[in-house]
Amino acid sequence: MVEQKKILIVEDDGTIAEEMCKYLEGWGYEIRCVTDFRNVTAEFESFSPAIVLLDITLPFFDGYHWCGEIRKISEVPVIFISSVSDKMNIVMAVNMGGDDFIAKPFDLAVMTAKIRALLRRSYGYGAADMRERLEHRGAALDLGDTNLYIGGDRIELTKNEFRILRVLMENKGKVVSRDALMMKLWDTDSFVDENTLNVNIARLRKKLGSGGLDDFIQTKKGIGYIVE
Repeated sequence: MVEQKKILIVEDDGTIAEEMCKYLEGWGYEIRCVTDFRNVTAEFESFSPAIVLLDITLPFFDGYHWCGEIRKISEVPVIFISSVSDKMNIVMAVNMGGDDFIAKPFDLAVMTAKIRALLRRSYGYGAADMRERLEHRGAALDLGDTNLYIGGDRIELTKNEFRILRVLMENKGKVVSRDALMMKLWDTDSFVDENTLNVNIARLRKKLGSGGLDDFIQTKKGIGYIVE
């Protein structure tokens, strides 16, 4: 049976392939990037991916050729990714057996959303089978492993940091009072005082800042905190 977390990337631009790989690995996918563009089918068969991300312009043979070769042996979903995004090429990609088309340059979050949607449609599993996450402004809080992901980088959180950030992200756009945060921690047997809350907020901001989100948690003086 195909592993539904395995993705094969067929992209000859090393920088783009690396960015895609790093980002998708942050979502828990197992990635292989093709390096031998003469034998894409062989790498496909040895890896048995759940989905293929396929560029059109490749060395030796183009993406249409390899999609046709894959279709001879598998119905695994294929997403074409290319800067050649005129109507003719999009139509050709679909006619050759592609399931979706993403035009370069693309947003990694949009790419991931398309992958997840296609996997759900293709393999018949729903949201309950996907890792549940809270996402906002490029930050993803994994409710399963309690880690924070920013741009594919995993940032470890303490239990209290995770609980605080979860409450703030679940209430994004709303001010959460300091008392409400402390009561939430007390509900989980973490008895904290004002100073302990300050320390945890400061650590969270530092970790978010390391990923380029310095202003992610904002203070509303005399009231509490907000994620906007």
